[in-house]
Amino acid sequence: MKLYMKQKVFSWGDKFSVTDESGEVLYYVEGEMFTLGHKLHIYNASHDEVAFIHQKLLSLKARFFVTVDGQEAAEIEREITLLHPKYVVKGPGWEARGDILGHDYSIHKGDEVVASVHWKWMAWGDTYEIDVANAADEVLALAIVLAIDAVNFDINSSESAAHANSTPPPRQ
Repeated sequence: MKLYMKQKVFSWGDKFSVTDESGEVLYYVEGEMFTLGHKLHIYNASHDEVAFIHQKLLSLKARFFVTVDGQEAAEIEREITLLHPKYVVKGPGWEARGDILGHDYSIHKGDEVVASVHWKWMAWGDTYEIDVANAADEVLALAIVLAIDAVNFDINSSESAAHANSTPPPRQ
């Protein structure tokens, strides 16, 4: 099943929807503002909460927890690596592989692809295409993609801030 999530600029206070290929809304995502750490709620089309994502604070590595239907389902942890970011999903035993910063990666359980994520450049905005192999994994896969996107957003924001605050070297 393919899910589509249109994104302009990621903001935790935003509300946005996730649709299927025909444009029918399947999920609503709402971020909480003015909280310590990131928090996101995922609701189904009937507006029932199906997942909750929250960031663990005071951790050396970026860590998020996902609750699905009231049960802790996963912990997403960004591994510190030299070249490419790596995300391990504890709980279901998944791992994100590929060009994560370029939004073109897949989530695996062993050698099996659970979901693939692609950034689609469309005339009406940038859109994630999330292709989930098994419908039973849909909500958890969506939550994991959102958590990874949050970490990437934080990294890009801090790099942009550091670049903006840096002073050029003096001329000689």
